[in-house]
Amino acid sequence: MVEAFAVASGKGGTGKTTSTLALGMALAEAYDVTVVDADTGMANLLFHAGLDEVEVTLHDLLVEGTGTGVEEATYERFGMTVVPCGTSLAAFEAADPGRLRDVVAELGRDADVVLLDSPAALGSKSAVLPVVLADRTVVVVQPTIPALSDGLKVQEYARSYGTGTAGVLFNKVRGDADRVAEQAERHFGGPTLAQVPASEAVRDARRAGEPLLAHAPDSDAAVAYRRAADRLDVRADEPPEKGGPDDDGAAALADRFR
Repeated sequence: MVEAFAVASGKGGTGKTTSTLALGMALAEAYDVTVVDADTGMANLLFHAGLDEVEVTLHDLLVEGTGTGVEEATYERFGMTVVPCGTSLAAFEAADPGRLRDVVAELGRDADVVLLDSPAALGSKSAVLPVVLADRTVVVVQPTIPALSDGLKVQEYARSYGTGTAGVLFNKVRGDADRVAEQAERHFGGPTLAQVPASEAVRDARRAGEPLLAHAPDSDAAVAYRRAADRLDVRADEPPEKGGPDDDGAAALADRFR
């Protein structure tokens, strides 16, 4: 049965896109994974995944009357299905965020896990929708009390729509973050998934247009992301066999989005 996760935070710059692709690659070793750049206003996943020259993106699926099929905006990369979003301001203004419901439901027909790279702010329909659509959120924060406060606001908003918390992922950690992690365990609805160290490998991967786990698979940060994926506790009925659609799961996902 498909499960949708929103990778979210209360502020920009926490490393949501890096985290989304890293978790996706790690989970793809056991599941059929689809990654969607749901940050329709400030998209950048396409640069991280080497897809900056593709012509068809999520924006085309969110504009009514284009006749673009979902399969035209999906790309097989790094063992995952990736749906990038474009960077055109005109396309963003023409897009209808409400259409994301149907797009994600259709993508769920061929996936065990859908990861939604979510916008940082909660001030508009397009920003909050990925969190509302998800079954659970992965909250990405830096190990500071203000960052935890912002993350808790995201969790509170998500819970108001029935979206649970899969866990907290501390990113760009320098030194020991155990004290802050202990506070997170008390306040968030899920475990601390991992403490990902600040790493030059992450910046190098971004410049190379590759996900971290493809560019530097043995780096400390990559190891931490694999640990986070292991702790994510994907709620499948049984270990899935990769490669086949789950119509019942897709139907349940679609029902949740109505």
